[in-house]
Amino acid sequence: MSFLEATKARRSLYALGKESPISDDRILSIIKHAIRYTPSPFNARSCRCIVLFGDHHDKLWDMGAEAIQKCMPMAADILIPKVQGFRAAYGTVLFFEDVESVKELSPRFAKMSEENPEWYDHSSGMNQYVVWTALEAEGLGCNLQHYQGMMAKEMNAEWNIPETWQAKCQLVFGEPLSGPLMDKEKTFRDIDECLKVYQ
Repeated sequence: MSFLEATKARRSLYALGKESPISDDRILSIIKHAIRYTPSPFNARSCRCIVLFGDHHDKLWDMGAEAIQKCMPMAADILIPKVQGFRAAYGTVLFFEDVESVKELSPRFAKMSEENPEWYDHSSGMNQYVVWTALEAEGLGCNLQHYQGMMAKEMNAEWNIPETWQAKCQLVFGEPLSGPLMDKEKTFRDIDECLKVYQ
């Protein structure tokens, strides 16, 4: 599959099972590749990941259900079934940005990075996209979640996460059991509304 074909194939899939068409070693190889080769500000390599398989993955989403009951009980009937769907998947990649990585840069670059924190969000987003697209190309389904605000304290304690790692998202992955929720071709705006060219 070419890169452009992979970007077209990538979709949010929510019906995921506890099987994987590829080995755990292959999954880890993809994530390591992304961390090494995805662009980062001044090559700071600030992306950090924790990969949860098996009982660790299940525990994360048990924490998610507990956090919803505590923080958003009024939405529990909607959100808890979603979280149970994440738990039913094969694994989760936790994405972080290490805010201390800027200190490894030269003073000039460190100052520029501190004044432009959005650069690290850009880098984080690229890492997430590379991993997501690569896993999809290998036959895994994925969806991206943002439950870190409700369960950061529990996550940090359970997996000994350094204080300098800022949680960004959770990429859930597993065997696709069905297609996208809207199981049809994507619809797109007229590309001429989205692109201007001056030659």
